Amino acid sequence: MSNINQLFSLSGKVAVVTGGTGVLGSQMAEGLAAAGAKVAIMGRRKEEAEKVANAIVEKGFEAMALPADVVDEASLQAAYLLIMSKWGQVDILVNAAGGNMPGAVITPEKSIFDLNLADFRKVVDLNLVGSVLPTQVFAKNMVDRKAGVVINISSMASVRAITRVMGYSAAKAAIDNYTRWLAVEFGQKYGEGMRVNAIAPGFFIGEQNRSLLTNPDGSLTSRGNTIISQTPFGRFGEAEELIGTLIWLCSDASKFVTGVTIPVDGGFNAFSGV
Repeated sequence: MSNINQLFSLSGKVAVVTGGTGVLGSQMAEGLAAAGAKVAIMGRRKEEAEKVANAIVEKGFEAMALPADVVDEASLQAAYLLIMSKWGQVDILVNAAGGNMPGAVITPEKSIFDLNLADFRKVVDLNLVGSVLPTQVFAKNMVDRKAGVVINISSMASVRAITRVMGYSAAKAAIDNYTRWLAVEFGQKYGEGMRVNAIAPGFFIGEQNRSLLTNPDGSLTSRGNTIISQTPFGRFGEAEELIGTLIWLCSDASKFVTGVTIPVDGGFNAFSGV
């Protein structure tokens, strides 16, 4: 049996984190770096990517900014050339870019017939295409070496009917299916060195949902209270609480695990509400 520290070590690995400037993405990037990986912070905003990368470097780890748009193949190809010129390989891809748009949300006073299809398509593009396209670009180096890990980010919205977030839910449900499909595709064609899994966060507060879940004074909104009442742990998640699952899925500690979506949700998915 391997030494437990070696099992979870990512020393010598190179990781790309899309959406690395966000609340969850930046914490996951820092966790990968702390486990020994060299981490590229991908985001559309170069300044924000540099800020996250610099903060990681200041803690004594290796990181670089990698400006790119996950739905723009040309910018992804440029980012790929940049990381290959600096670090020479890609071992881990975390598809953390995602989000929602107002027109793809069905608010209480509206119905499915009010759905803005243009916004719906944009949400699907960002969450689904924005995971498929980076995989096509960055996982090519992995399959050439028959070694690598792809981690997709799903959501509790993929497994439960959560009111309002229609477009986001559909896109994240597609991520679950894509994760299973790609795990089989990679395993059968490139062998056991290629693994694909997903993490499904429960409710975490980020910039996009803060005003929906909390009031200016920090108290919970009606929707925030409903979520907490359905979460056995009775609270929202903290971004750093995703790191343990991420490191496990990226390391040899999970080398026989592929095609699964792991909830990190304080029991939300397990609870029937009764």
